[in-house]
Amino acid sequence: MGPDDRVAVTLSEVTKAFATADGTAYTAIKDISLDVGEGTFLAIVGPSGCGKSTILNIAAGLDQPSAGRVHIYGQPLAGINRRASYIFQQDAILPWKTVLDNVVLGLRLRGADRREAMELGTRWLSRVGLTDFAGHFPYQLSGGMRKRVAIAQSWAVDPEMFFMDEPFSALDVQTRQMMEAELLSLWAGSNKTVLFVTHDLDEAIALADEVVVLSAGPASHVMGRYPVVLARPRNLLEIRNDSDYVDLYREIWSTLRDEVRKSYERNPVPQAG
Repeated sequence: MGPDDRVAVTLSEVTKAFATADGTAYTAIKDISLDVGEGTFLAIVGPSGCGKSTILNIAAGLDQPSAGRVHIYGQPLAGINRRASYIFQQDAILPWKTVLDNVVLGLRLRGADRREAMELGTRWLSRVGLTDFAGHFPYQLSGGMRKRVAIAQSWAVDPEMFFMDEPFSALDVQTRQMMEAELLSLWAGSNKTVLFVTHDLDEAIALADEVVVLSAGPASHVMGRYPVVLARPRNLLEIRNDSDYVDLYREIWSTLRDEVRKSYERNPVPQAG
């Protein structure tokens, strides 16, 4: 990185082991070293169960490493990472609150005046195309609309970084591409740092500045880091036809494929019957 760049997140030789029911330890990730520059969109891919979410949880301060160090903007992370918002695979919006009340929830918890919070929340609903649904409840929304609420809620508090754990995996293909495009539109020019976990290599390349590949677990580690040199802004409907995209996909998949195979061999899918 250049001399004017800042490192938003630094993981230094981070290991995480979990106790199992039989009293032994399961090492999910081992000696993970990773730095994420300020304003960077970094995607993490790897086989199922390789510890992708564990890395996010540690960077967010939701879990503590068994060994290693975590720094946020050069400062040791102690407790919850207050400079980040976390968007989970399952949206965390409250079913008994209206769309607008969900969007302003974080603002209110941080002590914002109700009128000021409502004005800001209304602006964010406009940005994600939900102005007409401000008074609706979550059960009245489609999956894509609920995800927009979660994104507006997270962005309204103006964090410096976003941690996203497969946020669009439950959506159909068309809605997913639309949400990916909306995410890039919000992120462009914001200087926000994004750490994005996905099992979908297509999605990782289409969105990110860099893709990090993890090995199969246990003791998952970084197999490679791949810069994505595709120009921005990106047309996500057409990008998969770009020859540079195809070449990068093949390069990363040559590494990821073997790790997916190892993961399957260690944890075969049960056969019906």
